[in-house]
Amino acid sequence: MIKLKDSLMLALGSINSAKLRSALTTLGIIIGVAAVVANVSLGASFNQYFTDELGEIGDNFIIIFSDERNLFGDSQLDVIKRTPGVVGVSPIKQQTAEVTFMSTSRQVNIQGTTQDYADVANIQLASGNYLSDKNQFVAVVGDEIANERFDRRINTRNSIDISLRRTDGTVVTQTFRVVGVIDSPDSEFVQSGAEPDTRIFIPISVMNQMLDETDYGGFSAKTATAEEVRTVSDEIDRNIARSVGVSARNIDDDDVKPYSIFNQADIVEQLDEVSNALTVLITSVALIALLVGSIGIMNIMLVTVTERTKEIGLMKSLGFTYTDLLSLFIVEAIIIGVIGGIFGTLLGLAGSFAVELYLDLPHLFPVTLIVAGFMISVVIGLIAGIYPANKAAKMNPVDALRQN
Repeated sequence: MIKLKDSLMLALGSINSAKLRSALTTLGIIIGVAAVVANVSLGASFNQYFTDELGEIGDNFIIIFSDERNLFGDSQLDVIKRTPGVVGVSPIKQQTAEVTFMSTSRQVNIQGTTQDYADVANIQLASGNYLSDKNQFVAVVGDEIANERFDRRINTRNSIDISLRRTDGTVVTQTFRVVGVIDSPDSEFVQSGAEPDTRIFIPISVMNQMLDETDYGGFSAKTATAEEVRTVSDEIDRNIARSVGVSARNIDDDDVKPYSIFNQADIVEQLDEVSNALTVLITSVALIALLVGSIGIMNIMLVTVTERTKEIGLMKSLGFTYTDLLSLFIVEAIIIGVIGGIFGTLLGLAGSFAVELYLDLPHLFPVTLIVAGFMISVVIGLIAGIYPANKAAKMNPVDALRQN
């Protein structure tokens, strides 16, 4: 029986004798493996990126909001505060208003909050302080509002005029003193539609006073840990539903309830679904490339069998058995798969690293999945080589030697 070492040497010699054809065949495997490895690495990097981004906009947050007027008030705020697991909550209310600074007027999103919102929404300040419930006509402006929206830069201690429109059409204008400028967050995500960069925050009590209202547009809450955010969110949902008059039979029907609620876990779940769908799609394309590569390996092995017909007949006449010839050609196919796997893995890692560097993503290379991608190329080489190897091993030596 032929030794494995001899099979390797004969296989390498055959591959070396047809360098261009072997290289083109290996290219199919390289592209397929590179696509699989790059996709796996980028998928892990995007998932980590999403997780990091969510941390930038607030840890373990829960958002409750409604478009209905006079739905939420202090009673709902107390309901949320009393819910076990809630460590912080702030009512929120928003309106687009005309803001004037140094004779320049712009339309800006105004958001009313309490001082607790800074902790709940993870607000970071570039200068000054956040709102205090003890102060009235004070404002905190987003980085873009302070530095880009107006003709001149807004600094702390500057004054701005904010004009809010009541439901009866009356416009009420008040002067606010800027006490803080929000640092531009790294996150690309938006919490409850509120990008702190493009907003001005004022005390919600003052906002209601100007609008002659007493209700809230919603609430932003926070739990102690990520593990309990979904449980606490469900409890808040049930409590709020009861407090606004939703019947017991409709308490779990989101289409009936006059408000919406979502939390960090919901966003993570949605992002995972999108990421998984993209991963499946791109991996399917990569697997098609691997299939094409396997067909290339089978093709070159069949051509090799045809070209080496006389050689096969001679080997059989010299005592090479069916098993010997089978192993010889299978080893050759596996070597092509291994070479393609090595270069494909390196190319995939290099490609994913370049993309991650360009998009400023975390560099993650899940070793287990990458090894799995490499092993796929080896298995493909094995499978693609079985039929040609079996054809060569079954040749009649007399007929093979007669072949022109």
